Amino acid sequence: MMAIVGLVVLLVMVFGGFAISGGSLTPVLKALPFEMLIIGGAAIGALIVSNDMATLKQLGGGFGRLLKGPRFGKVEYLGAIFLTVKLMRLLKTDGAVAVEPHVENPESSALWAEHPKLKADHFFVHLVCDTLRLLVVSTGTVSSVAIEDVLDTAIETHHHDAMRPAEQLQSLADALPALGIVAAVLGVVKTMGSIDQPPSVLGGMIGSALVGTFLGVLLAYGMVGPMATRLKAIIEADAEIYQVVRRVILASLRNQPQPIVLETARTAIRPANQPAFSEVFEGLRGK
Repeated sequence: MMAIVGLVVLLVMVFGGFAISGGSLTPVLKALPFEMLIIGGAAIGALIVSNDMATLKQLGGGFGRLLKGPRFGKVEYLGAIFLTVKLMRLLKTDGAVAVEPHVENPESSALWAEHPKLKADHFFVHLVCDTLRLLVVSTGTVSSVAIEDVLDTAIETHHHDAMRPAEQLQSLADALPALGIVAAVLGVVKTMGSIDQPPSVLGGMIGSALVGTFLGVLLAYGMVGPMATRLKAIIEADAEIYQVVRRVILASLRNQPQPIVLETARTAIRPANQPAFSEVFEGLRGK
């Protein structure tokens, strides 16, 4: 929602300021569709050339995330703590047989059913379930250091892949000023072909050509660049929930007291979503 508000403010201030200062929007609006066709078409073509279909799909999903914002809030962070703690506790107290249904078939697990948003995140499910599978098959012989290395590698690989849409948007933002110059040069070429026209006509044609440069810079620094920055922030915010899982599992493997396990996970959450000390302890006690 804030992305839409920001774009509206941007457009109103840029074009409104131009109009208030005495500028005529008519030549700008007249040239805009053609310049947008050149710049936008070149940008889309460059994206297709430089990416595979999977990345393009990720990029399309990234635009949706810009509108929706981070997927996880305080409820999901509490759920991540509760779910991981209960699964680790179940593994330690009742053994592999008790935890197996929740790991091998999370779709029908009563524990997972309590947290639908977490169950819908495929990487979250795999991170929890695959780690517990590893603990089960190792029959207690694996060290917490080895598990930490596995968790760090999995999270890092996922984060690198999740960042690809933001990186592609930033690359596009970096290229847009140059694509604007391409459109402007084509406008100048067109103008030079009509050099025999009167100055009033030539002036309008040169002004139309300059719209290309204006549009490329506006799109780069006013729209696409900020969108890339915002998408990166959203991806980083959503990635924090995986650190909660990591901290719970490692602290549990190191046989830390439960209050330390809970506090280790809780303090890894940014203040905007961080539950209070009492919410975590009382919430788990009620479960």
